Amino acid sequence: MLEKPATTSTPIAELLARRWSPRAIDPGQPVSREQLLALLEAARWAPSCFGDQPWRYLVWDRFRDAEAWQQAFACLAEGNQIWVKNAPILLLSVAAPHFGHNQKPNRWAQYDTGAASENLCLQATTLGLVAHQMGGFDADQAKATFNIPTDHACMAMIAVGHPGPVDGLPEMLREKEQAPRERKSLAQIAFEGRWEQGFQQE
Repeated sequence: MLEKPATTSTPIAELLARRWSPRAIDPGQPVSREQLLALLEAARWAPSCFGDQPWRYLVWDRFRDAEAWQQAFACLAEGNQIWVKNAPILLLSVAAPHFGHNQKPNRWAQYDTGAASENLCLQATTLGLVAHQMGGFDADQAKATFNIPTDHACMAMIAVGHPGPVDGLPEMLREKEQAPRERKSLAQIAFEGRWEQGFQQE
């Protein structure tokens, strides 16, 4: 896998620094059931409000059920299909809108589902797998095709696979794949004392 560790202002955990979202995936190498189980187990142990675990994951394995995988693939935006066609695994993260213990609205459901998906992606990094989350998909199409409850929120499609050669991507995507990673400064995302008062690092 092409390594692009984050350039940080202070040292952070190696796993966090190594995690990124590649697009180059080996089309011929399946993800083992053991690996897939580890990804889902990592998601299962994410924190959540009241321990409710509002996340749900739909899983499609191209090597086990190509027809279902193709239906999921058809929900993706064209720009994502260009490279996701190589991914052996597609997942869809879904947030259930009500607490299980009292059926009241859970306004943290989507937040918690994002935390679970980050756990999944970090576990993928640990296993040497590619995991790339995408917002570019048709949620209504996914709901209709896979009988997802209408009140549930489809959050992200996630492509998972083994790293592939960068030269297998179209030129524009090759450039993105190899470009340096960038982030906003801490002062732009972390405020101290009041809104838009940038966090002081010293």
